[in-house]
Amino acid sequence: MSLENQLLDGLEKLACGLPEERKRLAAQLQQYILFLDKWNRVHNLTAVRKPEEMVTKHILDSLTLLPVLIGKNHADVGSGAGLPGIPLALARPDWHMTLIESNQKKCAFLTQACVELALKNVTIVCERVEKFFPSEKFDTVISRAFTDLSAFVVSSVHLCADSEESRLVAMKGKFPDAELMQLPPQYEVENVLRVMVPGLRAARHLIVIKPGSERSD
Repeated sequence: MSLENQLLDGLEKLACGLPEERKRLAAQLQQYILFLDKWNRVHNLTAVRKPEEMVTKHILDSLTLLPVLIGKNHADVGSGAGLPGIPLALARPDWHMTLIESNQKKCAFLTQACVELALKNVTIVCERVEKFFPSEKFDTVISRAFTDLSAFVVSSVHLCADSEESRLVAMKGKFPDAELMQLPPQYEVENVLRVMVPGLRAARHLIVIKPGSERSD
């Protein structure tokens, strides 16, 4: 199966838009995968080496966030090679994604990827999350394979907008029992969702957390 057909099949199973929207999105996501693959051969941005594996393990996995995110202004903490931020920005051009990444090499890739994909709804911040204090805060702050839940929440909660709707969302593999038990008590776990990634047998969970009252300016 071609990359485009693999993407189209996955997007259909995830119910990502109407057929014409899926075709547009699949073409853009394929362009991103090929660009990531090109850089990955030199700069080792991701341990997933084959483009067809990137479809499932990176792209479709990232897009499981679509039904969970509320609002239009989101931050991707520890974005790495742009996951999940770039697939989300491609899927929802009406959203704005801020990709926060401290590694200079990865920031260079993110910058070039946004040029390659003509992404106008993405901002790249090359900084440690603890040192980033934006003037406009975010509806949702996301992490994917960034760190454990407690470290993610403590380092990122200051990015959440002062709103009842703002949330932190962590993407995890297996159900993170130990991490949930170690989460500071002021943060409320609102939901733990098991999600199914088309073509992937491994477990995936989304942890939705209310910021609590510990946000700092």
